Amino acid sequence: MRARNRHLPSVLDDADIEALVGARHADPFAVLGLHELNGRLWLRALLPGALSVTVLDAATGKAVADLALRHPDGVFEAAMGRRRKRFEYRLRVRWDDDHISEMADAYASGPQLSDAELHDLAAGREPRSWKILGAHPITVGNVEGVRFALWAPNARRVSVVGGFNGWDGRRHPMRLRHAAGVWEIFVPQISVGELYKFELLDRNGDLLPLKADPYARQAQLRPDTASVVAASDSGRVLPSRRAAANRRDAPISIYEVHAASWRTLENAEFPDWDALAKVLPSYAADLGFTHIELLPISEYPFDGSWGYQTLGMFAPSARHGSPDGFERFVDACHACGLGVLIDWVPAHFPS
Repeated sequence: MRARNRHLPSVLDDADIEALVGARHADPFAVLGLHELNGRLWLRALLPGALSVTVLDAATGKAVADLALRHPDGVFEAAMGRRRKRFEYRLRVRWDDDHISEMADAYASGPQLSDAELHDLAAGREPRSWKILGAHPITVGNVEGVRFALWAPNARRVSVVGGFNGWDGRRHPMRLRHAAGVWEIFVPQISVGELYKFELLDRNGDLLPLKADPYARQAQLRPDTASVVAASDSGRVLPSRRAAANRRDAPISIYEVHAASWRTLENAEFPDWDALAKVLPSYAADLGFTHIELLPISEYPFDGSWGYQTLGMFAPSARHGSPDGFERFVDACHACGLGVLIDWVPAHFPS
């Protein structure tokens, strides 16, 4: 028989509850999840729209406790009976539409980024910040999910929002790593293709419009503006023949091209990377060029700028398909003996 524990006095004070439901809590990891308090293990969850929450032991699947509703906006908590040690758990949630889901808890995970990574980032010595910031599919323990990280040192609160939490900033407020001004969270059981943005309170506590991720590696096609969780970097090494072609004394003759207007293919508004890969590399190679130089392809909002007003420095424009498609285009260029140059225009951020 599982322990219900509703007779136990709460140790979550009213100020914490009001800050949680008002999406103003500066340190949600200090109160949500599993904590040892007054000699007992307590578990708390913030699940707006939930009617009931049952805690399951992840190892056995057995119910451990029912969380008591502390606030009608979805604050639940309970003591974990006689348990003295932390344990891996899942939450079985019955929502107000009578749908039942079983989930891992984002607030069961510890800090995701190492102190060394944050130290180098804060000191300006990290040359690959895109590996730290942004959205990265990872596995924590045996749970797959996505790690989100955003540099926002002056924000009072940052949440990641998306279809996975109803775009509700109360659901996944992030942990501030004070030394670097980086906010982070691991969201379990979501994956590649999820739409997301960040919700911030500024230094004055004012709610800002939702923000796309400056480190996103994929974005929606305009006029939609959400960031998209992309697959992890393939980590492939440059082929040896391409490394030789990049020697300082190697010949170079560049064919510069605006991918969006080079040729109308398959009656599409914009040719996708796979369609371009079938014709553009062989065309340039047959003319004797050694390289293709692409006008800016980083994500941008206004077609008329030709990519010179970029917003997403790390995301190939959705106008031509997915990042995987761009990777295949580069492979096709390499197969024809061509190098690929990309115009890089970080000085042209639009408002």
